[in-house]
Amino acid sequence: MTIGVFPTNQDLDPVRLRQAFGIFPSGVVAVAAEVDGELIGLAASSFTSVSLDPPLVSFSIANTSKTWPDLRRSSHLGVTVLAHHHDAVARQLAGPVAQRFDGIDIARSDEGAVTLTDGLALFDTTIHDEVEAGDHTIILLRLHSVQNADHSLPLVFHRSQFGLRHTA
Repeated sequence: MTIGVFPTNQDLDPVRLRQAFGIFPSGVVAVAAEVDGELIGLAASSFTSVSLDPPLVSFSIANTSKTWPDLRRSSHLGVTVLAHHHDAVARQLAGPVAQRFDGIDIARSDEGAVTLTDGLALFDTTIHDEVEAGDHTIILLRLHSVQNADHSLPLVFHRSQFGLRHTA
């Protein structure tokens, strides 16, 4: 066995961190709601399950987000786990606000949660807590309903792109 030295106290610049974080593949969700008659939504690749009792999930949002202040005003948020064929949808949800839902089939709950009708799993949620974490905020969501709509492959975000990326 060889024992090496793991360097500490490195210069952790954002480019180096983004590259290292990008090695770990993650799923992608759409978080959406209807607020004041307008569809508001975003794509997030930081979604994770947190707790079964109470049922909680989370995602992180950049503190510079222009969408989150409006989206968080909804009493309920819809979360859709995106499928492998949703790469264009994920890009669209990151694009111009007025066009984020153009051509996308959605369902609305009475409370304002919006989900994509062809997602892998659909969640109706409310904000449980918001935790400041550096340049992001961790959003904890309490689940109120869940539908497993599909058994297709999920959309994966890896190395800053959609789909798994192999290196030579």
